[in-house]
Amino acid sequence: MTQTVVNRFEGDPSILDATEVARALGTDPEYGLSSADAAARFAAAGPNELAARAGTPAWRQLLGQFADPLVYLLLASIVVSLVAWALEGAHGAPIEAIVIALIVLANGALGFVQERQAERAVAALQAMAAPTSRVVRDGQELGIPARELVPGDIVLVAEGNAVTADGRLLRAASLTVAEAALTGESEPVLKEVRALATAAPLGDRVNMLLSGTAVTRGHGRAVVTAPGMATELGRIATLLGRTEEERTPLQREIDLVGRVLGITVIVIAIVVVGAILLTSSIESAGALVDVLLIGVSLAVAAVPEGLPAILTVILAIGVQRMARQRAIVKKLSSVETLGSASAICSDKTGTLTRNEMTIQRIVTRSGEVAVSGVGYRPDGDLTVDGRPLAPGALRDEVLGVLTGGSLASDAALREEGETWTARGDPTEIAFLVAERKLRATEDLATRFTRRGEIP
Repeated sequence: MTQTVVNRFEGDPSILDATEVARALGTDPEYGLSSADAAARFAAAGPNELAARAGTPAWRQLLGQFADPLVYLLLASIVVSLVAWALEGAHGAPIEAIVIALIVLANGALGFVQERQAERAVAALQAMAAPTSRVVRDGQELGIPARELVPGDIVLVAEGNAVTADGRLLRAASLTVAEAALTGESEPVLKEVRALATAAPLGDRVNMLLSGTAVTRGHGRAVVTAPGMATELGRIATLLGRTEEERTPLQREIDLVGRVLGITVIVIAIVVVGAILLTSSIESAGALVDVLLIGVSLAVAAVPEGLPAILTVILAIGVQRMARQRAIVKKLSSVETLGSASAICSDKTGTLTRNEMTIQRIVTRSGEVAVSGVGYRPDGDLTVDGRPLAPGALRDEVLGVLTGGSLASDAALREEGETWTARGDPTEIAFLVAERKLRATEDLATRFTRRGEIP
């Protein structure tokens, strides 16, 4: 095995033979990488994940809470109030300036706390939802966090799996992959192992697995050619990283209100002060100060000190309500953006459901059997009209159904301590679970050898 470490396969692996690609990456298609080789490559290539944008420092995030035209008006009001207080002799405390300042600070602190809490919750969710991959290392099949994939790893994919790195197919059995998210192909693509005659566009590379796609049928084996930011998905992420963040509809409206209010306040103050100066006889500096104070008072009174705080409180209440419904909102303004949506499209399976299947009834020539229990834990019974399934023709037929379904499967169900873990298609796993509920499970692998597949 070579110890040469690369971030990705140099060249186009789709036009080369699969064994040639594996050889160039210094890996064995059957044995995979050794643990030591994989560790060295991981140290050199880094984790298999998309580079995240640099986090905003807390101090900058706090200052960002005050980047609002209405807040600018309030800050200007504080300055004007302090100036007026000083010109009047600085008697007592500048109550008005203090109150406005407290409102501004409370508004910024509330928004800052809410956004920091949301960021921590999102980080925790990302850690919980970290994807895993099945690889061959040291000749053994094992599951590892997808972030630990390295160039040259031999990965195994099956129906329902997400593809977590770009790879060149070594084997494929009726393998179809949904690539709409990456290439725009509306239908799943049937994959082949043979090398392409010439270089092809991304959507036509039928012998490649691409990060960010999902396996919809069959299973296969591939060698990782590009992880992390070296993948085609990483290239897209690089382009997206250059886009500027747009302001939400609410933010745009508040900006407009702030500008209009600012202009209006200034115009009103100028008009009032000008009218008083034109219609009154100003004979002393004190009288002039009084006129200016009148204009300042009108300007300060016209600024809605409570509006920013009210908006923040309302959005914070929205965030809390969303949290009670198990929805995390990272930014306060995004709550209003959700309110602007007329339709939300979501992939139900695995998002709103658990992506699990359970056999509940088995109907054969001799009758009907009910299967209790849900999920992948094989706790439950097989009953006929409320009575346990007894030996006889019906039981033999049910055993044949469940055994046949378990054999025609690439799924696996294992007990690890007090929990059961499953891998593969949910429907195929359901057969394995039901067979164990029948309490007649044998090691089928010792009695049967797979000779081929008919999808």
